[in-house]
This record gives sequence, structure tokens and C-alpha cells, in this order.
Amino acid sequence: MNLPADHIRLLFGLKLRQLRLDKGLSVSELAQQSGLSISYVTEIEKGRKYPKADKISALANAMQVDYDSLVSLKLSKKLEPISDFLRSKFLTEIPLELFGIDPSDLLELLVEAPAKVSAMLRTFMDIALTYNMSVERLYLTMLRSYQEMHDNHFPDIEANADRFLGEFAVQGGVVDENLLTNLLKTRYDVHIESFDPLTQPELTALRSVYRPARKTLHLNAGLSVEQRAFILAREVGFQFMSLKSRPYTYSWVEADSFEQILNNYKASYFAGAILIRRDKLVDKLTDLFARETWNNDAFLELIHEFGATPERFFYRLSNVLPSYFGIDQLFFYRFNHTAGQTTFQLTKEMHLSRQQGPRGMVDEHYCRRWIALTILQELQFLQQNKGFDGTLCRAQLSEYADSGHQYLIISVAHPFQAATQQNMSVSMCFAVNDALKSKMKFLTHVPNAVPFRVVNEACERCGIFDCRERVAAPAVLQKKRQFAGMKQAMEKLK
Repeated sequence: MNLPADHIRLLFGLKLRQLRLDKGLSVSELAQQSGLSISYVTEIEKGRKYPKADKISALANAMQVDYDSLVSLKLSKKLEPISDFLRSKFLTEIPLELFGIDPSDLLELLVEAPAKVSAMLRTFMDIALTYNMSVERLYLTMLRSYQEMHDNHFPDIEANADRFLGEFAVQGGVVDENLLTNLLKTRYDVHIESFDPLTQPELTALRSVYRPARKTLHLNAGLSVEQRAFILAREVGFQFMSLKSRPYTYSWVEADSFEQILNNYKASYFAGAILIRRDKLVDKLTDLFARETWNNDAFLELIHEFGATPERFFYRLSNVLPSYFGIDQLFFYRFNHTAGQTTFQLTKEMHLSRQQGPRGMVDEHYCRRWIALTILQELQFLQQNKGFDGTLCRAQLSEYADSGHQYLIISVAHPFQAATQQNMSVSMCFAVNDALKSKMKFLTHVPNAVPFRVVNEACERCGIFDCRERVAAPAVLQKKRQFAGMKQAMEKLK
């Protein structure tokens, strides 16, 4: 694997510094014995300069090592994690500038405390291996952090969407499937074809496949109207913003680089922005929040009015609420549930505030009082007993038993995969504070306008012992209390 020049300089500098310390030499002593200046040796060790062959020979002679050993990029066992880190895709593919990190600052840290950084990197690598973290999962985690840093609002993409709407959506018209199809065919020369998942079952999980050589977008024939419009708008986003590095499937099968994941997000953001126009959404939300009572059906109607899936609508809310309403203490999550089963899978989450509520847990059971789960149970009952095949919306004020923090949670549940009887709920959660109450009139106008429940994180951590929804013993809580009792007993021994 070819390394960038700055990484080679850094590896050489780390090795030189390591050998110098092993020999018990100071920088000035090495400089004197090699005939080089102190400042030049320091620059080499910090990875800023790579010496010419004659100077490498002088350094090798001063430390009594052979030339080939010194120029070898192999580090000692103690520093191997740094070498592995530099050889990985991380520094070459992750645009650290997105996170406000200057790559040179990171390299400087590696130079200043190589042993400590090496131990830290080894720890992170071990954690990743323990939890079987794939490269794709790492990329998605980084993308989520990037979204959270910016409150999931990106003015440059909004500006591109505005430019597109100004050029193609005449007089504030709706961007529909016909317009998108026509643009892809005539402006971008993209052919659109369908594939039948019944005759090609291997492709059932994919909504679309793009073949760049033929400039052909293959759409799953089983897509809903809303899903098809989004896929087309997303493809227009790739073309309109000239995003070349991209995944060719949706949902994507694998990612070759973080740039692909980032560009996929940008195109998806663009699609949401042109399908759910910001100005119209702000007007509708202003009206909804000014109402004195909460109405589940009115919220569902708003989603339907914008021709969006519930998940896409919630994502668009996360773009708009922080910047245009000052509501930035919120988080989003998605659960999947198969009818008849007692387990729920958290399949997506995004936090724009201090993390509270659902998060990936290992061997623990999410609180069954969460509206995101109870709505799935209600949907299952209606499907099995009432022949219901529609979408539900429910709202709940949730107060966490341990912290006392309150959240308004709006959850929407609908069938996800009819063939496997799998349903999905998506939820937007708002921290209840003065800022939220000032924007949402229904929170203060009518007492108990929204159902209220005390909740917790997981059964294993919960002290609500009379909970009828409990599905597991509070093992984590019990261990915590046993440990606290042990500490108190130890204090008494003193």
C-alpha cells in the first residue's frame, strides 16, 4: 500500500526518535554526532522533513544502525498501532476538516506522545474488534456525528435546493415524479427502468440500482409513490450537485469510502429539501404549533400533504426546526418490529441534544413504556384483529424516572415489509423546556392534552418495580445497588 509523503515523513520521524531514545541520546547529542543542526533533527522527528540519503547515512552512523533498518517503515511493537493507523484508510479518506480537525494537529499529537497515543489507538481497535465494527458502520457513525455537529442543517445544500427550485419549479410549484423523470431523461441523459423483485428476489431489499456505464437507474417495481419520488429526487441531487463518488445501490450494499457515504447523505438531504419545501413547511409548522390541542390525524395529514414517508418527513423536520424555530434539543430514532415477536430493533438514531433515551444496548431490553414501542404493539393488534393496514400517529409526554427530564415524543408507525409482517416506527423527540413551550402552544394551553407516562432506559436499569410492562429483571440496577452497599460497608470498617 502506497503511503502519502507526509505519513512516510511521520513514520521516519517516529522511528528516528524511538531509536535515539533507545540509545540514550539527546537531540543535541545526535545532532552533534551526525553533523546536523539541532533544529533540523527536531524537524525530522516531528515529521516535517525527510532527509536526503547522505543525511540518513550520517544519522544511521551516529546511532550505530544500518541504513536499511533506519529507512524501513516498520516500527517497534510498542508503536505498531500508529503504523497500522497511518496505513489504514482513516487519515486518507476521512476529511478531518469536516470535524474542525487540522490533520497536521493530529500528526503533531502522534509525534509528541507516540507511546500514549499508540496505547489509545490499540484500545480503540480492540473495542472495534470486540463489537465487530465494520468500516461501513464506522463511516455511518462519523456521518451521524457530523450531522449532530451542525444540527443537521447545511446552508450550502439548502442553497442548491433553492437554486434548483428557482430554475425548475415554476411559481412555487410542486416537484413531482413527472418533473424529476423528465429532468433525468432530458437534462442528464439518465435512463429509467424497473426491476421486479418477484422475478429477481436477490434484489428485493434494494430500492434502486444505478449503473454508471449505461447511465441507467433501475427502480424496484414495488416502491410506493413516495419512495419512488424520493429515489428520483436523490438521483437528481447526485447529478445537479455533480457528486461523482457515490454508492450505486439504495439501500447501499457496501461503501468504498467515507466520501461515498457523505455524498449519499448530501443527495438525500437535497431530495428532502426539494420535495418538502422549506418555506411551505415552516408555514405549516407555525400553524400546527399555534393550535391549542394536539391532533394525531392532523399531523398524519401534514405528512401526506407533502407526499413524504414519515421517516423522510421527520428528517426534514430535523433540518428546519433548529434553524427556523430555535428547537434544537431533539433526537430521532427508528424501530423495527416483526408481528408476533417480543423484541424490537433500534435501526437508526440521531441526537441533536444531550443523548437521552434509545441507544444501542447489548443484551438489555428497551423500556416497553416508550411510545415508539407501544405504538408498534398497537399497530400489530389492529392489523391482526381489525384488518387495519394504515398508519398510526401517537404523541406522549415521557418523564424519565431517574433524571426527571421530560420529552415530547411524536411517533408514527406503519407497515414496513408486508411479506415478513414487519412494521416500523419513527419518532421525533423534543426536550420539554421553556423554549419548546413558547413554540408549541398545546403544551401549556390544555392540561394533559398529550398522554403522560413515566419511563426509563431499560428494564435492567429500572427501579419502577410495579411496572406491568417489565420484561426483564433489573439486574444492572441491582448490581449497582450491591456495589453501593459494599462501599458503605467498607466506609464503616474505617
